[in-house]
Amino acid sequence: MTEVRATILDHLCYTELVYGRINKKLKMALNQPEIEKLMSEIFANPKNQIEKIGKNFYIKDLEGKIRVTINSYTYRVITADIIKD
Repeated sequence: MTEVRATILDHLCYTELVYGRINKKLKMALNQPEIEKLMSEIFANPKNQIEKIGKNFYIKDLEGKIRVTINSYTYRVITADIIKD
């Protein structure tokens, strides 16, 4: 999974719409650089689980209670959700 993590970090990209979607779903008010920094920290943390289901990667940050969905072909962030207990 270390290779997958590095590949995701190297190719990670965003659309304009996803910044608003992330803020809305995580109930935050971050600007684009802050969102990109948060996502990079989540992906870089070796404690966070990466799972591939179908065409997407799901990265779970259990400490921050965030799950990020990434397209496995384009490495584009699709959304982020709050993990409920």
